[in-house]
Order: sequence, then C-alpha cells, then structure tokens
Amino acid sequence: MHSRTQAPGKKYVIYGREIRGTYRDLRPFCFADTPALWQYMKIEIPEKVNRILDKLSEAGFEAYVVGGCVRDSLLGIVPNDWDITTNALPMQVKELFRRTVDTGLQHGTVTVMIGDDGYEITTYRTDGNYTDGRHPDNVTFVPDLKEDLARRDFTINAMAYNDRDGLVDLFGGTEDLKNGIIRCVGKADERFTEDALRMMRAIRFSARFGFAMDKEVRDSITKLSPTLSRVSAERITSEFLGLLTSDHPEMIKDMYETGLTAVFFPEFDEAVKTPQNHPHHCFNVGDHLVESVRVSKNDRIVRLTMILHDIGKPGTLKIDEEGITHFHGHPGLSADMADEILKRWKLDNDTIRRVCRLVRYHDHANSECTPAKVRRAVSVLEDDVPLFFEVKRADILAQSDYLRNEKLQILADYMAAYEDVIARKECCSLKSLAISGAELKEIGIKPGPDMGRILKSLLEMVIEDPAINEKGRLLELAGTMTENE
Repeated sequence: MHSRTQAPGKKYVIYGREIRGTYRDLRPFCFADTPALWQYMKIEIPEKVNRILDKLSEAGFEAYVVGGCVRDSLLGIVPNDWDITTNALPMQVKELFRRTVDTGLQHGTVTVMIGDDGYEITTYRTDGNYTDGRHPDNVTFVPDLKEDLARRDFTINAMAYNDRDGLVDLFGGTEDLKNGIIRCVGKADERFTEDALRMMRAIRFSARFGFAMDKEVRDSITKLSPTLSRVSAERITSEFLGLLTSDHPEMIKDMYETGLTAVFFPEFDEAVKTPQNHPHHCFNVGDHLVESVRVSKNDRIVRLTMILHDIGKPGTLKIDEEGITHFHGHPGLSADMADEILKRWKLDNDTIRRVCRLVRYHDHANSECTPAKVRRAVSVLEDDVPLFFEVKRADILAQSDYLRNEKLQILADYMAAYEDVIARKECCSLKSLAISGAELKEIGIKPGPDMGRILKSLLEMVIEDPAINEKGRLLELAGTMTENE
C-alpha cells in the first residue's frame, strides 16, 4: 500500500461558507444532525479529472469520482488514484476520448490517458456470481448509480461525488466514517462470499484508519475465513503487506482470532501457542512477534523481518528442569522457514534475501561491542546494517524489561562503532580489499576455489586488523598461505 499524506489546509465549502482544514477538523460541521449538510461539501478534484467528468457530462452522461478517492478526501488524505464511474458504456467512453487503453472492457473499465496520467472509467454495473470466490463470472451494465454502489465492499468505499450533485452517500458511509466503523454494504456474508479477499481488506482498512470492525463483519469473517484459500497468494500478500505497513500492524491478531492466518500463515498460529517462560520475555512467541512489529520502524523489510524473526522457535522449544523455556538454534531455523514462507507469499528474490539474512543474524550483537564485531556485521549484512539495528531495537522493546537498559546501551555502542567504521572507510568486504584476484594471479595463484579461499582468509585478517589492508602486506600473506599448503 502506498503511503498517503495529510492534506494541510484543505478547502471545503459548507453552507456556502469556505472553511480550511482536514476532514477531522470539520467533523463538528459535517456530522451535525442535519444530514443534508453533506450536499454542501465541495471536494477539490484535480483539474484533469474534472476535464473527464465535464466531457462525459457535456455528452449527456452521468459521471462521478467514486470509492477510495472520495473516502480519502473526506478524511483529509490526498488520494493516490481517482476512479470514475459513469452510465456511459465502454465503447461510448472510447468514442469521447482520443487516447484510451482497454484496461478491462469485459468488466466495463476503460483507462483514459491525459498526458502521462491514466484514469480508470468504469460503467455502472452489477456483478454476477463469484464461482471462484474472487472474480464475478459476468457483469451486467446498469443505468442506475445506486445499483453500482450497492455491489461495493464497504460503506466507506461506496460513496460518489461530483461538483453538480455533491456527495452521494446511499449506504451510510459518512456515518461510519464519523463513528470509525468498517461495515459492509448489505449483508457481510454475501460480500465475503463474493470475494473472500474482502475479509483481509476489512482488517487492513481497520488497521490503516484505526477503525473498529462492525460485529457482523467480524462474525462473518470468523465463519467464512477458510474460504480465503481460494484467493491467490499474490492478492493475499498485497493485503497482508498493507496491514504490516499500516499504523496498526498489531491487528494481525485480528487475522489470527478470526481464523485468517490459519489459511495463509499457519506458522504464526503455532507461534501464538508457544510459551516463553524466561526472564527476558513477557509474551508468548506469537505475541512477541506482534509486539515487535508494532514498535518497529515502518519499513517493509523491517516489518517482514519482525513478524518472522522468531518463527522457528516452536520447532526448537526445550523446557529445562526448572520449567524455563529455551530455543537454541532458532535464528537459523527461523531464516529457513522465512525463506519458505516468503516464497509461498510470492515475494521478490531481493526481499527474500534481505529478510532472511536479517532473520538469521537478528540475535547477534548481544554482547560487548568491538570494532571487529562491527566490521564483521558489515561484511555479512552489507547495506542493511542500519535495518539490522532497527530489528535489534524492536526485538529488545518487545521483550520484558529485564536488563532492557543494558541491552539498549550495547545496541547504542554498536551503532556508534558502526558510524566510526563507515567514517574511517575501513575494509569490510572483498570489494574494498587492497588486492583482488588479478594481483593473486600475478604471483601464480590460479583462479578457482583456492583463490577464493585465500581472498576470504585475507578479508578475515583485515576485519580483525584494518592496518594490514595494504597491497604489499596482503600479497606477502597470500604467498605464505600458498607455501604452507
């Protein structure tokens, strides 16, 4: 999900009076007892979007901005996209505009290009049966805006607007915005049966806006959660990442409590069942993962790392004679499991590589800091050392307060030592070693496994003592290694 920015000083016109502020500033005006007040609110629509609306209107058609852009505008959030709905048929839209793209004609969608920007225009429609639980088998174009809005998922997404008619809210979306509620248009069972992904969207919207779910919505998700298995991994992952990178990622517990994680993330369910009876911890494994995500930096790589960093603990659980739990070897198992999970979620190779590397080394840097330890961390983690520090901080804050200050001080020492290593441009990788394979070849070392082993050995020596990173000294050491074989 893309990040959204708050619109400073957004202008609204209410009862003919111009007022600046965000939607939340205007709630005393907008949520007065007079429902008709909404028709006087003016949303600032981008000029290019207004050109499209005007052209459709001049041709005798209805046209509105609809869905998320209306919702976000009412919340004082700058929309990323402006979707348009109209009673014009797709071919009529194509006839009106010079540059169009057939985005999804079978579903009534045409993209109109204005300059480099594309705007999706969709004909009013109703959806047929959702045999696969994801897509309508067919759509029927309809002349009535109400029928089109009635097919949408949630009331806050089922509002339309244009400057002539004002806000069209037929299902109580504004009231639900006022009360901070995620509620379905019509019956929740029907909406979730049509598209099972809507269950994840309900929780993702709750997390994004800090809203509560309507009881009917929550109960329906709990009942229908197994049907999420019919949805593709890519769509599930997109929604899950949206939740993880929201302001309330801890709402993954809602996905657990309603049964959704059992479908796409069963490893998490096992983590919730795994206790941590140890002075360093105050949560079970699953709740520790959730808390570590909650207190972490809002970064995609960091938050994926936090939700997976201890996922191998259930598989390494040992309980000693005093009832204390231990998880020896869990970072390695967690990294291996993270690799499998991220591949199952269809994430890209670079994300998988970086997250698994952070998971594997997340338990390092727990003891007294030395420059050599920091250089070794840089050699392994490369450019992700700053993210490693974010991971360590979140992990510490999600533990008990036992020795917390001492742990945070060790982390601070590592961070300061890292800044020094970077400032001094100390060698931490083969690419910054004073010699390369070409120089080794000149002294008779042939390319191959032996050359690679010698270069790695030299790097280890330089990490321990940066002063020897000098061409002559390294060639001398390389020669000694060759003679001793």
